Amino acid sequence: MQYVIPVIFIAVMVYGAVTKVPLFSSYSRGVKDAAAFTLSLLPTLVCVFMMCQLFERSGLSAAMTRALSPLFGALGVPEELTKLVLIKPFSGSGSLAYLMQILEEYGADSYISRCACVLYGSSETVFYISAVYFASCRKKRRLVPIIVILSATTLSTVISCLLCRIM
Repeated sequence: MQYVIPVIFIAVMVYGAVTKVPLFSSYSRGVKDAAAFTLSLLPTLVCVFMMCQLFERSGLSAAMTRALSPLFGALGVPEELTKLVLIKPFSGSGSLAYLMQILEEYGADSYISRCACVLYGSSETVFYISAVYFASCRKKRRLVPIIVILSATTLSTVISCLLCRIM
């Protein structure tokens, strides 16, 4: 594995030399485009980070966890994982911290910990990814894709806990 990056680098250099592509100017144009994209993305990311903090600090996260725990329990998802399910779409680092707390509290081999690990590994920070995607494509209809992603995440949560129970 230690040779993968150098091999890719050499392959790009050889391809550029064979096809007579000006590699440095292509690289410079790419960096310039990436810098402009990053600057256009900044306001959206600041908004997502601010909303994550407001969600947690306002107590809305705790209230939603209490309200949704029975529903998740009825769907076969351990109620202890409700907070993880709610945090993961907003914050990867926040959900990782909560995953570590679950592992410490219940032990690595428990059903709850297995479910938590599968949930963490099989879901994504929906709102962060959406912010990056929508900042680059400027789509006007943003609600439908987010609803689809959150629905798929919820379904995968239920199925993964069912699989953890079976295995």
